[in-house]
Amino acid sequence: MATHRFDPKFTDNVINAMGPKTSPRMRQLMTGLIKHVHDFARENELTVDEWMAGVKMLNWAGQMSDDKRNEGQLVCDVIGLESLVDEITFTLADEAKDAPTATAILGPFFRADTPWRENGEDIVKTKPGDGEMAYMHGQVVDFTSKKPLVGATVEVWQASTNGLYEQQDSEQEEFNLRGKFRTDEQGRYGFYCLRPTPYPVPDDGPAGKLLELMDRHPFRPAHIHIIATYSGYRPLTTQIFDRRDTYLDNDSVFAVKDSLVVDFVPRTGDPQAALELEYDVKLVANGSA
Repeated sequence: MATHRFDPKFTDNVINAMGPKTSPRMRQLMTGLIKHVHDFARENELTVDEWMAGVKMLNWAGQMSDDKRNEGQLVCDVIGLESLVDEITFTLADEAKDAPTATAILGPFFRADTPWRENGEDIVKTKPGDGEMAYMHGQVVDFTSKKPLVGATVEVWQASTNGLYEQQDSEQEEFNLRGKFRTDEQGRYGFYCLRPTPYPVPDDGPAGKLLELMDRHPFRPAHIHIIATYSGYRPLTTQIFDRRDTYLDNDSVFAVKDSLVVDFVPRTGDPQAALELEYDVKLVANGSA
């Protein structure tokens, strides 16, 4: 007769405690979560001290989070969870590899209150001495018809060359390196920005501590964040990565996709920028196959 070190009915009792008003999707998600978490605890013979260390880390992430930084999200990032969920979501949309623009994670430094800016505006409000200026431009189009989407929203943000986003750095003007743009009558957008540079994720919170405990480097490859939206189309959250970066193959949050790697090229005749990047965004209409 088989014997069990731990109560074999405990997990089922917890799952079965869910009441009849639990939605089918919530029941599915919580059943899977409870089973996996309980199996993890049993397989690793998790101690109370180890469990409490994990609880304290979660509490720490919550205490550090606000509308300018999401530390809980960063913890998910460094264990690859957000990138995995992004991959699952993108795959479930049944979108071909070379079809619409690929998605990537939101990251912890998005700001919902980013101001609108005019096409052609410079988002580098605090100029770093070692920054390379670039002009980024392109079209937002319907993937299927290639028709330009007039009045689409393109929101961008990036870190400065010191590796900090503006809300992390009192020396940067508020909303430095951020902006929301509307596409013109040709579906085009454009703005001046910095050629992005690599940076380490913050080490002052649980995500940085977790990387240290796992003996992993903290660096993210150079990238620019983009959110593109248009009525009747699937919103797009993505990042684009500089091809010359040395961390493309070992991003600390596992977000790089081949189709999101881009080339900055020389720009002539423009005193404001020596580089440019042309980047078109392809959106998929809601309900498209």
